[in-house]
Amino acid sequence: MAKIALKVDIDTLRGTQEGVPNLARTLERFGLKATFLFSLGPDHTGWALKRVFRPGFLKKVSRTSVVEHYGIKTLLYGVLLPGPDIGKKAAAQMRAIDQAGHETGIHTWDHVAWQDAVRHQDPIWTKAMMKKSWNRFIEIFGHAPVTYGAAGWQMNEAAFEQLDEWGIQFSSDGRAEPNLMPYRLALPSGNAKHVQYPTTLPTLDELIGIDGADEFGAVDKLLEITRSNPNDQVFTLHAELEGQKLLPAFEKLLAGWLNQGHDLVTMGELHRSWKATNQLDKIAVLPLTWGEIPNRSGELLIQDNAVTQ
Repeated sequence: MAKIALKVDIDTLRGTQEGVPNLARTLERFGLKATFLFSLGPDHTGWALKRVFRPGFLKKVSRTSVVEHYGIKTLLYGVLLPGPDIGKKAAAQMRAIDQAGHETGIHTWDHVAWQDAVRHQDPIWTKAMMKKSWNRFIEIFGHAPVTYGAAGWQMNEAAFEQLDEWGIQFSSDGRAEPNLMPYRLALPSGNAKHVQYPTTLPTLDELIGIDGADEFGAVDKLLEITRSNPNDQVFTLHAELEGQKLLPAFEKLLAGWLNQGHDLVTMGELHRSWKATNQLDKIAVLPLTWGEIPNRSGELLIQDNAVTQ
């Protein structure tokens, strides 16, 4: 039975306070657990408005209503309104997820600052941001995170090295084709110890508006990819999208995957299943690679097919 790991990226205060509890109730109804990755510092969503000049950005946002999903107030954080501290204001919602038995990990400290800058930042800046998120996570949950998932699928070499220093065993920081092949990264300091499980399925917002598809049409496209597909997958959803306006579509997607016979799991369960069959002893070591994927603006971390040992 193919496994599909459910990875929830949480970027904003609204997503944490509203979207996360909505997703928790839905998952409970289906008897499922997921991996929730939290943004733990300030919500500066408004800073993202400068991306309007990035090639492909306007085309993307024209397909999905940013205002509907994020709300006017959130879009003003960091511009006309001060960015609220998510970890301070939404700690109760975060702890509730942990106490309900879901897997919890780090997404970032400041989502927009990380996504827009980390690729070209130095190790001092990178590790300072990551230290803030680590300390805040422990302050909220009382234990260390078990996993990580990069904001906007953006990282740098120092960030990957920090994951190993923390003792993170598995992370999901990049993108790949719908055929999960975990790998380790080749870094200047040596091969990474942790295993990468990239997001293999397109996200709903990457499919909405393509060939006229609405959110339910996007679900149908995802179900077509996984129908009779024997490969494990990683699916990234967002508390701001599937946890709010796209929740009915997400419910249809869950039901569809269960009907197809897939095992819906956390990232940790996926990692343990690969580890239990000794498959991780033979995985590839790949270079850090950047590239574009359909229907998302800018370059992301992607899985390289050229193997280095």
